[in-house]
Amino acid sequence: MRWLIVLLGAAILAAIAAVVVVLPDKKPISSDTRASAVPSTSKKALPQPTAKELVDRCGTFDLQDVKPYAVTGYWITPSSNPCTWRHQMEEIHAAGGDTVIRIGYGLQYRTVKDGRILTRDGEVDPRYTDCEGCWTQADDDLKQANPGNRIGRTFVYRTDEAFGPGLFRCPQMERAIEAGKRVYYRLIAPPDGSDDATCDFTKTGRTYDLILIAAAKDDSLEQLLDLGDKFGVQVFPSLPMAPRDSNVATKASSKHLPVLVTLTRRILQDYGDRFRDRASLGGFYQPFELQLGATMATNPTLQVYSEQHTIIEQELPGKPILVSPYMDARKRVPFGQTPKQVAEGFKALAKSGVGIIAPQDSRGTGKVGLFWPDQRDNEVDPRLRPVVGETTYDTAYYGSTRDYYREMAAAREQLVEDGFEVELWANVESFEPSAVTPCQPQGTRGATDKKRLDAAVAMTGRYVQKVVSYMWSDFFTCGDTPLKDQVMADHLRPIAVDAVRTSPNEEDGVEVRGYNLEPGGTIRLTWPGGSAELLISATDAPNEAMADRIVVAWVPFDWSQVPLGVWVSVGVVSPSGLEATEPLHVRVSV
Repeated sequence: MRWLIVLLGAAILAAIAAVVVVLPDKKPISSDTRASAVPSTSKKALPQPTAKELVDRCGTFDLQDVKPYAVTGYWITPSSNPCTWRHQMEEIHAAGGDTVIRIGYGLQYRTVKDGRILTRDGEVDPRYTDCEGCWTQADDDLKQANPGNRIGRTFVYRTDEAFGPGLFRCPQMERAIEAGKRVYYRLIAPPDGSDDATCDFTKTGRTYDLILIAAAKDDSLEQLLDLGDKFGVQVFPSLPMAPRDSNVATKASSKHLPVLVTLTRRILQDYGDRFRDRASLGGFYQPFELQLGATMATNPTLQVYSEQHTIIEQELPGKPILVSPYMDARKRVPFGQTPKQVAEGFKALAKSGVGIIAPQDSRGTGKVGLFWPDQRDNEVDPRLRPVVGETTYDTAYYGSTRDYYREMAAAREQLVEDGFEVELWANVESFEPSAVTPCQPQGTRGATDKKRLDAAVAMTGRYVQKVVSYMWSDFFTCGDTPLKDQVMADHLRPIAVDAVRTSPNEEDGVEVRGYNLEPGGTIRLTWPGGSAELLISATDAPNEAMADRIVVAWVPFDWSQVPLGVWVSVGVVSPSGLEATEPLHVRVSV
């Protein structure tokens, strides 16, 4: 039997690049045998807007005019202006977004001189000068309880949140201190991470860790969750990020893991007290980034992940942890990884307890390219040249974005069969490696366009349960024609993500999956020496747990007219004439 498949084979060497994979007969997929049929977290009940508009001191916000796009989740950065968040939420909701992911902050070890917190450069840190006596008072209070007590290590953590009493384990020694524009939280705990519940500081003299949190008077997370409830958006707040290893900055410090565990436990206990039943609390974002690769299982950062994830299971069971590792497919760097090596890293991450893995597609950084198998000898996109030079895709990369997500999807299937509940999301990067006018005050990343974003969705959408993007703040809002405006103006354009030859009822045809496929539209096939325009008469939902808004269209077509082995372009055109900007590249095999 002859099948039409999207050839992926990212890690296939040039010498065997002509190998064709033959797919088995298409059969119904049962939930107990295929990972892709596992219900996705993104399809769980989300908060729903209860009104047509929101009116407050920041203005009037529309809750009805929604123009949905394939990307449904976005990272956002903290803002000191609550009206900024309201406008971002309105824009994300209007683009069909139902998820926001908070950029967070890191726990840091600091030295102290004369009771003053110093920066890593040895200067007095101005963020803690309003609480100048906090360290000395904590040390005095410990010694008053027992002269043998002392502060051994000092850690700081900054946030724009505010916390409740659930943050404190031992109120007689821990407290909130309002000073200047901030509230400082003083936490004291044993350095082994045990966080002794007896709170007996008098019996034995001990060395303690001091964690000093520079926080806000008003809780930004509560405000964000309130907005989530109103706009119908789930929020993934950031977990405290681990201190970095002093020798290898890309790894978390195992030495400081116990104090991170203490801080995470305290914050999650407070969240549990205040937000346990909030529909807008979607889960938690693990912000320490890792590169996906074959040796990930030995990376000490996974221990950090595992410890923090255990705390979430204890304090807020059922709330998934989201991680977003990056990939590097470059051949000419020593740390480039093949698709199969990345899939091994995906497995290791899943076994640390995460519920959602949203790999960065890494096109925005230039570490992976968007290309089809028959484009391997093409020159790379000029926007990638600052990263890989003037070269071909085959010379620059082990594989394309699609190759990597295909291998990770296969790894996910095996994991689910083995009892691990994990979803695969795609984090399509909404920026370019560099630009004359960067989108951020510090950095080189520049604006991209919707056509390139559509291509990223086409490459990844077949294999994932949700498509998200880094990030709304800056990258969707910068440039003369911001990406958000391009998305809203062009949201009805179809995007095809998969095509396969099928023969239901013994009739030869092609099944195409994608966004904005509609009856009255057409599937356009083009191959050397021929073409066909096929009318879409009906669409249906896929029988797999794919991303929301993906539909399936089947049309009859006699594949005997297409020569074996030739590449076929599969495009989609809407009834109004909008054509997918990224056609699929497929070929027929025996």
